[in-house]
Amino acid sequence: MKSVALAILLALSLASTAFAIGPDEMLKDPALEARASAIGHSLRCVVCRSESIEESDASLARDIRILVRERLSAGDSDQAVISYIVSRYGDFVLLNPPVKPETWLLWFGPLLLLVGVGSIIIVRARRKRVINTTPLSPDEQAELASLIENGTEAQR
Repeated sequence: MKSVALAILLALSLASTAFAIGPDEMLKDPALEARASAIGHSLRCVVCRSESIEESDASLARDIRILVRERLSAGDSDQAVISYIVSRYGDFVLLNPPVKPETWLLWFGPLLLLVGVGSIIIVRARRKRVINTTPLSPDEQAELASLIENGTEAQR
C-alpha cells in the first residue's frame, strides 16, 4: 500500500512539471527542443524563484521559455541565449549564478546570516551563564540558617 501511494505521488509530481510546457511552445526539431529544455532547466523562474522556467506554470516563465526557443530557432548558440536572458533579467535568473562581486550576496548571504545569528545566540547564552553572586552578609546567613532549621523541624 505504501509503495502504491509513493508511486502515485511520484507520478503526480512528474506530471506537474511535464505539463508546464505547452505543446504550442515545443519546437518541431527534437535537437533544438532538447537544447531549449537544457537551457530552460538552468534558468530560474523569477516569479516562483524555486523552480526552473521549464517546471513553472507562471506566465512570465512561459514568456521566457518562448523567448529561449525563438532565439534558438533564429540560430543563436546556447551561451548567446543565456547571455541574452541574463542581460534582461540579471544574474538572479540563473539557477547557478557566477561568483562575482555582484552576486556575493546570493552566494555568501545565507552563510553570513547563519554566522551572525549563531554569534548572537552564543553571546546571549554566555551572558545568561554569568551569575553575579555576592556573599551573604552575617545577618542574611543567620536568617538563612533560621529558615533551614525551621523547615527541618516542620518536616519532623
